[in-house]
Parts: sequence; structure tokens; C-alpha cells
Amino acid sequence: MNMPATKMDVETATPAGAAAPVVAMIPKRPPRAEAYARMATELAVRVIPPLVVIALLTLVWELVCRRAGSALPPPSKVFKDTKELILDPFFDHGGIDKGLFWHLSASLQRVALGYSLSAIAGIALGVLVGQSVWAMRGLDPLFQVLRTIPPLAWLPLSLAAFRDGQPSAIFVIFITSVWPIIINTAVGIRNIPQDYRNVAAVVQLNPLEFFAKIMIPAAAPYIFTGLRIGIGLSWLAIVAAEMLIGGVGIGFFIWDAWNSSHISEIILALFYVGIIGFVLDRLIAGLGKIVTRGTATS
Repeated sequence: MNMPATKMDVETATPAGAAAPVVAMIPKRPPRAEAYARMATELAVRVIPPLVVIALLTLVWELVCRRAGSALPPPSKVFKDTKELILDPFFDHGGIDKGLFWHLSASLQRVALGYSLSAIAGIALGVLVGQSVWAMRGLDPLFQVLRTIPPLAWLPLSLAAFRDGQPSAIFVIFITSVWPIIINTAVGIRNIPQDYRNVAAVVQLNPLEFFAKIMIPAAAPYIFTGLRIGIGLSWLAIVAAEMLIGGVGIGFFIWDAWNSSHISEIILALFYVGIIGFVLDRLIAGLGKIVTRGTATS
């Protein structure tokens, strides 16, 4: 006859001094349907509000510009006039008669080169100004003066120096976007906690190790803030510069459409400019979030 185990039986079965057995509790995995529903909810929260706002603004635009005598075309007319450009952005009839893909591609190539140069120079100069008191006293007033000069004011000087539109546009991008990178990097370097510097002195890090292991990681949130501002200024500068230098590019496309009185094409180009500017900003913000582990501004 089986008898229930008593307290004495349990104590006898467990060796003296041995820990009681621990039962591992395996968390229950949520059903896949619930995970998908949660992801769909999060996506809807992010996507639906801007879509609603865009739909309302488009409706207002349609109602306002559909009236007789309106200077701007309504969305329906913009789509009708630019349908071929939307459906076939890759055509190339030679010269400047190209689809929007080629104009945007040319502009992005200029931005990529000019912005890369400004990022390298801006971070290097920002580290110098932030780390050296003498460099800050000598260079910071100069930077503060030069950064207030409008981007297009540099274009005649760059055309006189380079005598070609391509390097002139790249220089305008560089000189426009480098200042926020320098300033934010310098601020980040100056705000490195003194404890970090003390630890680096105790473990006797050489300058290169201090730069790679202490300086850059600590100042990364500030650096990516400057990089994010710089990419926006780069995209603004290239569109304005291309209106004056001509050739293939989205800025020239807008100016050529204005000279031809194609307002719908201007509106379509502005839409693409805004979308690409938003994507560039998100790319730098996402990269900054990865590198700084979420401490950079988003």
C-alpha cells in the first residue's frame, strides 16, 4: 500500500547539505499570430497617421486649385501631365533629355562625393578644435564667420577657381555641409567626461588608442548629429547649385521645367526631392543609432 511521503522521508531522500532541485521554468512563446498582429499594429501606428494627413492635404489641394483661374494645377492634372515621367523614369534620348532617374542619380553622385569629403574633413577638424585649446581659439572664430555665408554665394568663386560645373557643385556641397559636422564633433570631444581621460591615462593608452577607444565612441552621438544636419544641407545645396551650373541633375531639371512653363513637372520633381531627402536623413539616423547603440538623436 502506497503511503504519502512525509517531511521526514523527503529530508532523508535529500542528502544533507545538498541544495533542493530547481525546476527551470521555460517561458511560453507567444503564438506566431500574436507576434504578427503586434507587428501589424506597430506598423499601422506609424504609417496610418501620416497617410491620413497626406490624403487630407491632397484633397484640400485638389479643391483649392481646381477652381478657375488657379495658378497651380491640382493633383489630378499633375498626374495626368507627368504620367509618362512617372511610368518611364529611365528613358535617355541623349543630352539633357533624360528621365528623372538619371537626373536624380547625377545629383546623388555629386552629393555622395561632396558629403563624403565634408564628413572626413569635418570630423578631423572637429577633433582638432575640440581637443586643442589653441586650435579652438584660432579656428573657431573663422568657422563661425564662414558658416554664415549662403551656399550659392560660394558658387561664383568656385566656378572661377575650377572653371567647370561638376567640381564647383561638389565644392558647394562640401563648403555647405562641413560646418555643422565640425561644430558638433568639437562639442562632442569637449564633452568627453574627465573620468574617461583619467582611465586612459592610467592604462597608458597611446594617442591612436585613445582616439579609437575613447574619443570617437564618446563623441559619436554628437558626430552623427552633425552628419545628419550635413546631409540635409548637402541635398539642399546641390538642388540650388544645379539650377545655375546646368547639365544633368534634378536642380537643372526643375529650372528647365520652369523655363518651359511645365509647372506639373516642377511639382513632381519637388516630390522626389523631398522623398529622397527624407530617405537620406533616415539612413544617417539609422546608421547613427546602430553605431551609438541608440544614444544618437533619431
